[in-house]
Amino acid sequence: MPEKRSKPLGDAVAEATRTADHPGVKQAPRKRGGGRASDVFGGEIRRRDLFPLLVLHLIRGGPSYGNQLIEAIESMTQGVVSVNPNTMYPLLRDLESREMIEGDWEHPDKRTRRFYSITDQGEAEYRRLLDEMEPFLDSMIRSITLIKREVYGD
Repeated sequence: MPEKRSKPLGDAVAEATRTADHPGVKQAPRKRGGGRASDVFGGEIRRRDLFPLLVLHLIRGGPSYGNQLIEAIESMTQGVVSVNPNTMYPLLRDLESREMIEGDWEHPDKRTRRFYSITDQGEAEYRRLLDEMEPFLDSMIRSITLIKREVYGD
């Protein structure tokens, strides 16, 4: 029976990170009325399911723990996208509660690092996210290319 989700993973990430500091990701200035101006690298990435896609992608390569995932995402994006621990750990708990990943303590008696592995349900979600996110990523590439072309020429 398919699992019912109360909200998309991206919404859960956005909610968890709404007030968190995001080093390396420039925050857009607040608009009058308290809303945020458009911020592609901060807001839109958090609203979409990019972080869950990246986490599932990285965990597919082998068991990983939170700080390792944070460092891998920063390395993969050459520091353009930084993931705050206040984003990563709620996301990992959410993915685990949805049975997409499973965690095991490195030393169960000490609760040091929690290593996460992908489940069959996580593999299915990963494939779904791959299809869903590709048009968004393509649009980001097009937008950045157009900005660069406009500013620097061909």
